Amino acid sequence: MAGCTFPRVDRGPLRWLLFGIAILATGCERRDGADGLFVDYQQRLGNALEVDAPSPRTPDNIAAFPPRDERLFDIAETRQSMLDVYALRECGITSLVARRNNQLGKVAAPSQHWLYELELWRKLRQCWDTAAVTRLDEEDRQRLHDLTRSKTEQLPRASWNALFDSSEWVASFSRASEALAPDDPVPLTESIAAVDYLRQVTLNQFNPAWSPESSRLEAHLYTLQTRPFSAEILRSLMLARQRLVETTGLLEARLAERPICYKGHSNPAADRLYDIFIATFIGEVQPYLATLSRTSRLWLEAINALLDAHQVAKPAVRRYRQAWLSLHDRDAPWQQFHLALQEHIASWQDVWRSCGLMPGAKDGSGA
Repeated sequence: MAGCTFPRVDRGPLRWLLFGIAILATGCERRDGADGLFVDYQQRLGNALEVDAPSPRTPDNIAAFPPRDERLFDIAETRQSMLDVYALRECGITSLVARRNNQLGKVAAPSQHWLYELELWRKLRQCWDTAAVTRLDEEDRQRLHDLTRSKTEQLPRASWNALFDSSEWVASFSRASEALAPDDPVPLTESIAAVDYLRQVTLNQFNPAWSPESSRLEAHLYTLQTRPFSAEILRSLMLARQRLVETTGLLEARLAERPICYKGHSNPAADRLYDIFIATFIGEVQPYLATLSRTSRLWLEAINALLDAHQVAKPAVRRYRQAWLSLHDRDAPWQQFHLALQEHIASWQDVWRSCGLMPGAKDGSGA
């Protein structure tokens, strides 16, 4: 019955009858997935402590991804007449520029625009190492120089735009998403492989010995489009943090009224509470938290490595990255989740220390 707020029912012969009536009277909403796991934990704990479980508050959604005009660089279009391009025909750019200027070239995906810019830059750069450059007159040689310099300066911004203008990348941060469910298979290996490939193409764009594969690039981008993985992880961290804070408050409020144990001696109520702690927190909640901690750390590390590979960045994306994707900023979801988890474990340790039932201390995240 996860998701229901049950009034506390005193012990007695009619306990379970009254408990059933209380359930019907609440008209409660069923909670499934990760939220169901956490709320069920709160309810079991509240029943064991004979206090009302907290009313679960809906966590805030993640922030909207920066709008397109704030996350992309303006790249001036290089205007060259076909006559000028023809003068550089021995550099092998004539058909390339013509393909870019046709209708299909103009509506190509952002990743394909970047591949075009990359191929154009490489042909211009390679032209300087051929005999073709010696056959250019002074004006055409200057034209080649200016075009090469322009494309060299633009390429890092083009690769940035290829990522941040792609629907696949933007969809990964969709606010229309949910937290990861406990039994949901997470495509971590494939998703990290996709991000790592994007990192490699960014790092090697100026490496003449490396050549990108269009089909492979598009396949990895498609992997990112299959589900809003970044958003799901961020919302999972925020949900876990919210429920841990609520549950810690429940436990600490009960301890403030009276201790669970006296003078380090356990009692039947403490034994029942310990059984719930082992079965529910250690047996059910902790495995989810451990998986979430590991998955989110690996994913955020991969994303930050990709962003670090870019030579340029837009201010709006820098701000979003620090607020939501940082592993080190105290106010970012990953750190907030671990802080809430540490405080929750500390509260339990206070209980078991006072009862002489202290289990092996371990960070419940498994990290």
